[in-house]
Amino acid sequence: MRAYLFLLSLLFCGVLNAQNTIQGIVTETNNLTIIGANIRVIGDSAGTITDSDGKFMLNTSKELPYEIEVSFIGFESKRISINSKKQQITIVLIEKHNLLDEIVVSASRTPERVFESPVTIERMGIADIKKTASSTFYDGLENLKEVQMNTSSLTFKSINTRGFATVANSRFLQLVDGMDNSSPLLNFVLGNMVGISEIDVQNVELLPGASSALYGANAFNGIMFMNSKSPFTYQGITAYAKYGQTSQKAAGSNDYIDYGIRMAHAFDKHFAAKANFTYMRGTDWFATNYRDKTIAGRDRDHQNYDGINIYGDEVSTNIYTVGQTMVANNLLPSNLAALLPNENVSRTGYNEIDLTNNKASNTKIDLSFHFRPFGDENFEIIWLSKFGFGNAVYQGANRYYLNNFFMQQHKIEFKGKNFFLRGYTTSEDGGQSYDMQFTGININRKWKSDNDWFGQYAGAYSQAYAGLFGPTYTGNASASHAFARAAAETGRLIPGTAAFNNAFNEVISNPDVLSGSKLVDNSKIYHADANYNFKDLISFAEIQIGGSYRKYELNSFGRIYTDANGTINYNEYGAYTQLMKKFLDERLKFTGSIRYDKSKNFEGNYSPRLSLVYSGGEAKNHNFRASFQTGFRNPTTQDQYIGFNVGNAVLIGSAPDNLSRYSETRPVANGSPAVGQLYAGGTSVVMTGDNAYNNSYTASSVMAFAAFAAANPGNTPGAAALLRKTDVNYVKPEEVKAFELGYRSRVKNVIIDISTYYNIYNNFIGSANAIAPLYGKASNTFDFASGAPTYATNPEVQSLHALANGNIRIYQLYTNTDVEIKSFGFGLGLSKKVYKDFELGVNYNYAEFSFDQAKDPSFEAGFNTPKHRVKASFGNEKLFKNFGFNISGRWNDSYLWQSAMVDGMVDGATVVDAQINYNIPSLKSTLKIGASNIGGKEYTQVLGAGLIGQQYFASWTINP
Repeated sequence: MRAYLFLLSLLFCGVLNAQNTIQGIVTETNNLTIIGANIRVIGDSAGTITDSDGKFMLNTSKELPYEIEVSFIGFESKRISINSKKQQITIVLIEKHNLLDEIVVSASRTPERVFESPVTIERMGIADIKKTASSTFYDGLENLKEVQMNTSSLTFKSINTRGFATVANSRFLQLVDGMDNSSPLLNFVLGNMVGISEIDVQNVELLPGASSALYGANAFNGIMFMNSKSPFTYQGITAYAKYGQTSQKAAGSNDYIDYGIRMAHAFDKHFAAKANFTYMRGTDWFATNYRDKTIAGRDRDHQNYDGINIYGDEVSTNIYTVGQTMVANNLLPSNLAALLPNENVSRTGYNEIDLTNNKASNTKIDLSFHFRPFGDENFEIIWLSKFGFGNAVYQGANRYYLNNFFMQQHKIEFKGKNFFLRGYTTSEDGGQSYDMQFTGININRKWKSDNDWFGQYAGAYSQAYAGLFGPTYTGNASASHAFARAAAETGRLIPGTAAFNNAFNEVISNPDVLSGSKLVDNSKIYHADANYNFKDLISFAEIQIGGSYRKYELNSFGRIYTDANGTINYNEYGAYTQLMKKFLDERLKFTGSIRYDKSKNFEGNYSPRLSLVYSGGEAKNHNFRASFQTGFRNPTTQDQYIGFNVGNAVLIGSAPDNLSRYSETRPVANGSPAVGQLYAGGTSVVMTGDNAYNNSYTASSVMAFAAFAAANPGNTPGAAALLRKTDVNYVKPEEVKAFELGYRSRVKNVIIDISTYYNIYNNFIGSANAIAPLYGKASNTFDFASGAPTYATNPEVQSLHALANGNIRIYQLYTNTDVEIKSFGFGLGLSKKVYKDFELGVNYNYAEFSFDQAKDPSFEAGFNTPKHRVKASFGNEKLFKNFGFNISGRWNDSYLWQSAMVDGMVDGATVVDAQINYNIPSLKSTLKIGASNIGGKEYTQVLGAGLIGQQYFASWTINP
């Protein structure tokens, strides 16, 4: 590392050629200086920005005379002629008062004003980052209209736009300098862990709707572009340091640090380079939700308790069946076994806070080289390498501690005025990451096997209930359960002891799910894409063409995917074209595009988009937009190839070749009557993915079967009539038809942005829970006369015996629902300078979906989005000389959370953030003090994650 830093210092401290140097200052009309204004030499690559005094120094090899252009967001650009090196340059910029004139690229893959965008678009620029009251610019994105964050960890937050998102939001695409930031293994974005430093952000553009027509299958419910600063334009050394504390009732107050440095230099008009380093460390939000996952009001005193943030209690079995097995092995008298209740008992788990050190950290390093062969922007070659590693908690089917997780991306790009061609690769390493649920399960098994624990429980319960340990327990089920648990817990490893720590370290370093919990991963993505705009060759309309290719190389060594015997490879590709033309004195803009995509396991799909933008009014300042597009989303790598044992269930992807690759051996209990092993043909059976999809019952029907059987002993035909055989198709691409209307304008200095959308989803991808009998044949009909009384030749009835005696395996299947899902929403944004330089902004979003659950009872849509959200901000960056402030607030109502781990309601929340900042021109510095969730109630955005408390920080930023 020291050698690496030394080489960097040599790179950025080289001797420069003699150049022309000019100096100047940039101000507003009221003589206030402008910080961060962009100055560039016309016809040359040289450029710089103003410092905290509004001053600049610009070096160029261009000979006199020449022109410079000065620009800043929210102000009109200005050109100045330079005729002498000694020329005193003072540039006064005039404020435009119109954010709608800002330029964006993402909406149509071509530069256009926000005002003319054919779809809803949100933007964050350099000035917005300075104003944000959040601790990071990425956290500040939550204040944008239509953005809802899903916070899994202090360092892992995912963006939800227009619903249907968990922490693993595979319907949203995040591009950093054109590279998909998704994890190759997980298929979704890891927040900003491998993203971009806030002092290197040029701008962020976010499209909250479907964008498949231009950006492919993964841009299904939104896409975000994070673009970094060019070293040709933004030169010098910038650094920042933050110190603060996080505060939470469960975790207490803990230190938080965040610092970074950016070094950039243009050596001449041909070559420039930059490097970034950032480091953040803190204590994560403690996850202490001890509510039972499925039964409201159930607590630790219940014999079959399964707490949300408690791991190890997922291991559960029917205690009556245990007793019968003990009788068969002469370990328990039959009269005592008969006293055991026909109900499940779970092992005692460990709290999450005992299974992780709760440390959150993130380090990002990137290095880029920029070469302009002809000395201008018409052709540039870029090499970019990005590295990100750290600690975070990811929540999927379980909670996973990403410990020393590492991901890297490398890109080469050729781009010019009207084209780009790029290729990049993404690879990752799971480091010492582990599954906290299996950690708890297998620590338990370290000190006592499941068979021994449940056997001791059954023996102690039956004896206590029979009165062998005194009258306190005689006939008292709850007291006998407590006595039995205490007896079975003898020898339990206590957190914090040396024995516990040894067991913990052994488990998290072992990737075998039967005895360990380590996550192993070395997956890769190889991607290439290109685009060409014919606007300089074709005059009647602006026409673009483009395409992309991607190859996945999955390698979890059999831990998550069914790749134990080698990597899984598959590919996808796509191509698109777009036509844009203006009519009616350039008041009406038509945009039409279509894209074709093909993935290895699925038929190809077309994604068309049509949009119209009309600029009304004498000044063309009333913008009306309408768009229609179809989009689709290919099943993720997990949907297709996962084969993940999560303890109480197995997640099975439905690629045809995946079902046979997954297999496991499951023990069979004899049950009552004691014929289970006879039906199974032995004491164990081999279960594959084929059992999950083709020989199982829907989980909801098994629950109905069990409830009826418990209430009506002996009426097996009545209970069997409630069962429904699982009938799901293998997963295929989901589709959306998206309609959007919008209006943008500036009326009496009020900027208005109104949007409404209506989406129709077909073949919506989701999960379905199924329960497979370890023997017998799943069926919707049963002949109780055939093969009676032993049913040795009746596999359908044998499956009922398996269900009744716990000889089952639970699966989560990946499939599509046949039921149409619709979502609709409305958004309103208003902003205005209310008095002098005081700015007020407010926005409201309404979001809803409809799905006929009765037509597909086992399907979970997972909308996970509040119906109502209100956000507001108020601030003034020029309250008085060098001083500014900003306050932002947001409110949302409660909403239903559905995920593979847990379902339930997320409470509504009100959050207020605030910051003050002070510029110190003599030090070229900005001081900032901020706080998040000031005085607010702790809240959650992900059921199962830690409650979000307060965060306070002070930062010092040094500009060039």
